[in-house]
Amino acid sequence: MNAPVEPGLMQATEVLQRFRTVRARSLALAAPLSPEDACVQSMPDASPIKWHLAHTSWFFETFILEAREAGFQPHHPAFRVLFNSYYNGIGEKHARANRGLITRPALDEILAYRHAIDRRIADLLAAPSPHLIALITLGLQHEQQHQELMLTDLKHLLSMNPLQPAYAADAIAPPVNPAPSRWQQFDAALTEIGYDGAGFCFDNELPRHRQFVEAFALASTLVTNGEYLEFITAGGYQDAALWLSEGWDWIKREALSCPLYWRDNAGWQEFTLRGVQALDLQAPVAHLSYFEADAYARWAGARLPTEAEWEHAAQSADFADLFGACWQWTSSSYTPYPGFATADGALGEYNGKFMVNQYVLRGGSCATPDGHARTSYRNFFPATARWQFSGLRLARS
Repeated sequence: MNAPVEPGLMQATEVLQRFRTVRARSLALAAPLSPEDACVQSMPDASPIKWHLAHTSWFFETFILEAREAGFQPHHPAFRVLFNSYYNGIGEKHARANRGLITRPALDEILAYRHAIDRRIADLLAAPSPHLIALITLGLQHEQQHQELMLTDLKHLLSMNPLQPAYAADAIAPPVNPAPSRWQQFDAALTEIGYDGAGFCFDNELPRHRQFVEAFALASTLVTNGEYLEFITAGGYQDAALWLSEGWDWIKREALSCPLYWRDNAGWQEFTLRGVQALDLQAPVAHLSYFEADAYARWAGARLPTEAEWEHAAQSADFADLFGACWQWTSSSYTPYPGFATADGALGEYNGKFMVNQYVLRGGSCATPDGHARTSYRNFFPATARWQFSGLRLARS
């Protein structure tokens, strides 16, 4: 599942500190919320904040404590089903679309669950093993993924409220990059992509392998709100020639005419985690579906990069906003690398079984926790997904 971890007491101490830091950040993200905020689910693709807090604890309890704690007893027997996400190897699951109906256990009970799991994991680390440290490291990376989801799910939830409330006055937003965009040229090359052996990786980043890329160019910056507004003004959402057939059917069926969270109220505005703001034309456009990103690229006389092109460029050139602004759609379907193998047991379900009907995004966003993103990271979503901080960087052949 992940990179090997060297044993050692000092490393165990570092992992425990890391464990406490990551777990504390999840609580900090939830701190501005009321119990009502934490319970509601705005759509089937999103989850309540309370569920995220519980599921990330369930992960440590189920995959670590249950196998390694002497005389293991579950914190609550019902939690095994309630907070199982998609692990069929574990057993039954509460339906994803109904997570917002779990009004009980209450938020304070979930917080007590987290504290109890934290104490038990800390006790296990008193006698560490390399495998235990590797599993805890995986659990922390998993929790960081959910920290990003907490912000994106919460943003969608608050956007559905007629009051359009702010999450926090200083909440994250994609940073503005004032540099003009230019085309960075790359010669045809036999490149290597995938995990390079430095630090942690998920199994879908393995194995590192060679891939040939033809000569291409990649834009040095992300597409901005202002540039995307030109696409809208030019009739981009009314021109079927720009859209993939399935994408055209989808935007017509959903009556879409702009990115998610944009508002045209006598001037363009955008709903953000800071509330409704005037649309910043210099900021990178976010919350685009694959279909919207692809249509814009066609309109701009360009295309989306492949994930091999993106990673090759990221390894060898200086680009703005590779990380920390918006995830960047690629034209690559989410499929296994040559030689990919899933791990044994339920943990083998982490990534591999989702390798169908999804597209790869690269980089990272403003919601991605510090230190979590890397050049080989492969994010993935279906072509209609828009609630993540997903934008685009143009490529040309």
